[in-house]
Amino acid sequence: QARCPSATWNWRSRGVVFIAAQLLRLGALLSELMNQTEVAAWTYHISSKAYSWNASRTFCQKYYTDLVAIQNKDEIAYLNDVIPYYSHYYWIGIRKINNKWTWVGTNKTLTEEAENWADHEPNNKKNNQDCVEIYIKSPSAPGRWNDEPCWRKKRPLCYTASCQDTSCSQQGECVETIGNYTCSCHPGFYGPECEYVRECGGLEPPPRVLMDCSHPLGSFSFNSRCSFHCAEGYTLDGPRELECLASGTWTNKPPQCVAILCPPLKPPERGRMSCLHGAEGPPHQASCSFACEEGSVLVGPELVRCTSSGAWTASAPVCEVGRVRQVSKVENPPHMSQLCSSPAACAYDSTCKFKADRLSIEGPAHLLHWPSQPEVQAQAIACQPPERPAHGSVDCSPSSRAWPYNATCRFRCAEGFELHGADTVRCTDTGQWTAPAPLCQALQCQDLPAPNHARVKCVHPFGTSRYQSACSFACAEGFLLVGARELRCLATGTWSAEPPECQAVTCTPLRSPQNGTMACVGPLGDSSYQSTCRFTCNEGFSLSGPERLDCTPSGRWTGSPPTCEATRCPELFAPEWGSLDCSDTRGEFNVGSTCHFSCRGGFKLQGSSSVQCTASGRWTAPPPTCQGAAPAPTAEVRCPALVAPGQGAMSCQHPLAAFGLNSTCHFRCKAGFQLRGEAAVRCGRSGRWTAATPACRAVPCSELHTEEPVLMNCSSPWGHFSYGATCTFHCPEGQSLNGSAAAACGPDGQWSAATPTCQAEPLTVQEALTYVGGAVASTTGLVMGGTLLALLRRRCRRKDDGKDPLNPHSHLGTYGVFTNAAFDPSP
Repeated sequence: QARCPSATWNWRSRGVVFIAAQLLRLGALLSELMNQTEVAAWTYHISSKAYSWNASRTFCQKYYTDLVAIQNKDEIAYLNDVIPYYSHYYWIGIRKINNKWTWVGTNKTLTEEAENWADHEPNNKKNNQDCVEIYIKSPSAPGRWNDEPCWRKKRPLCYTASCQDTSCSQQGECVETIGNYTCSCHPGFYGPECEYVRECGGLEPPPRVLMDCSHPLGSFSFNSRCSFHCAEGYTLDGPRELECLASGTWTNKPPQCVAILCPPLKPPERGRMSCLHGAEGPPHQASCSFACEEGSVLVGPELVRCTSSGAWTASAPVCEVGRVRQVSKVENPPHMSQLCSSPAACAYDSTCKFKADRLSIEGPAHLLHWPSQPEVQAQAIACQPPERPAHGSVDCSPSSRAWPYNATCRFRCAEGFELHGADTVRCTDTGQWTAPAPLCQALQCQDLPAPNHARVKCVHPFGTSRYQSACSFACAEGFLLVGARELRCLATGTWSAEPPECQAVTCTPLRSPQNGTMACVGPLGDSSYQSTCRFTCNEGFSLSGPERLDCTPSGRWTGSPPTCEATRCPELFAPEWGSLDCSDTRGEFNVGSTCHFSCRGGFKLQGSSSVQCTASGRWTAPPPTCQGAAPAPTAEVRCPALVAPGQGAMSCQHPLAAFGLNSTCHFRCKAGFQLRGEAAVRCGRSGRWTAATPACRAVPCSELHTEEPVLMNCSSPWGHFSYGATCTFHCPEGQSLNGSAAAACGPDGQWSAATPTCQAEPLTVQEALTYVGGAVASTTGLVMGGTLLALLRRRCRRKDDGKDPLNPHSHLGTYGVFTNAAFDPSP
């Protein structure tokens, strides 16, 4: 509590109901802290205590980022202008390391161009002056540096970096600038936040080329990889894999698939050859048949085929000629008949033909010139065993271990495979099957398109996109998967589901601030991931809050929407011995307010008699004075004593006496409260204050509205729907809550969460974990682990915006926020 003033509670005066309300609010703040990533400008912070250089750096690293690292002369001039004067000055993040002046935050040596030493510095004075201070508002050397002994005590000048974990989309290096940052993108990425990925363009594979791609960063984008292979009977000519480079070009051109050819065959001598090539099939299915001229015998296979490996099933046959010799008459073999050209005398060129009915002839069926009795026999015709296809079966009739003439065999494929070839074959009288054995190929599913912003990982056991192929999908950061996470190629040749999509995460829609405008750019859709909204205010109003908000991958904006507050000029007071009359009767001194000055009798006005508040928040002229002989002050004048308003504070100056003549009191409210009345009053000669004591009222939030059947229960300790109010939501039995279960009205007048809705079908455990991620386990661990207060202290440090109205040393500037830390324990 002592280290987080904005979270101070009055436990004793509110009772059990108030404690319960604050616990709900605490839970909402914790939820916001866990799920929100804020991006703020580079801010500066100073301590109200002085430490040695080492202790100062420990302090800065504990509560902020580090001791300040000054980048240019403009920054030095700004620091010198807004930081309050302190006689012993401030430590900055430079120290002598290995006898070289070094920026400790980056461990880089100080360059000569960046030096800003005062005259005749550094001089060391033989006193180990190894640390550096900055002269703030020094009369002789404002903003210059001086070397000092590190043990001396000075106030630390700290900074909080504007770069966050999500800056530059985690695809570039975040470079700090004054009040902002720039992104130096990694190769392959571009854009103001490095949010875009270089694209190489889609690939169109040539005919018969099969392609399998993975897209980790987007369809055909940087780091996409595509591998290639060919269908059976073809070989790859070119690179086997292509990669999309950071330059947006592919590493090479896609390859070609070239047909695998068998070596050419020549017809045998004294013979002829006839080859067939499939009109549509691959070249390896070509076949050649051979025959010999009359008088020659074929030695070798009659038919050879070209296989997918580029080799013939056998060597080409040859034709051999029979020898010329007088031979005796051949006897008729059993079960066969013969017919000879010269039955009486078996002379030269005599021929005998043998015939067997449905029997095979063992021996030459057509004899030319036999030297002796040939052995010609008749046996039953049979075929070789049929080949069973892989992933299939064969059923023959008659069923036996032999496959005689006219036997038939039928082929079938297993589930998920289809038959390519003849499903039925018959054994012919030549001992050959009517067709070769068929093949069983896995059913082909359609090629899956790779969704945009998705990564696809596939396994193909039987070929690309064929039966039992499985593909899993995952979306890139900032996108949600809509559809099935895994698809399988079924036995029907179709995928198990439609391909999923990656849809950009959406943030809550924003509205233009009152008295201002909003311009948004959403490359992936309105209020979606990578959307950027910029805010501007109308003339006479200034922006309170971030100028730009980005929709992060978590579906949250990088901060709360800003507001446009009326530009005001500094408060004016009537000159001594004079009066002030302003057109703005409420004393808010808004743009356009006009004030007139006048002096009492005997006094003359020195300066402009009329001033006007301009759009820049400055008066057109400084306040005038009344010159003349002033009477002696009357110290006896007294005004009633004032007390600070509830939830506020008061500071008074008494030039003559306590609550006496010309005593001036200023009022301010705590965070979450706003002043109603005059911000300053002065005690006049009549013994009366110039205005009544103001009051502090809780900052109002917009009224919450819910849609049926959502039930809402609210607690408002300081007013209906105002700062400190907490509302809880729940749904009727059988419905689940879609959104935050609680919302708290914050000090900026904004609710910590939007009102939820009820959905009929509750999320399953798996879906809930997918949406929330590890946040459920993390929240439980934090609360049960007793680290809740430590996390709140961290929140105070990270979200300190330097606007504590109770801190008199807070400074707001163009480049950042300067805060005198309200908590200051020794490091």
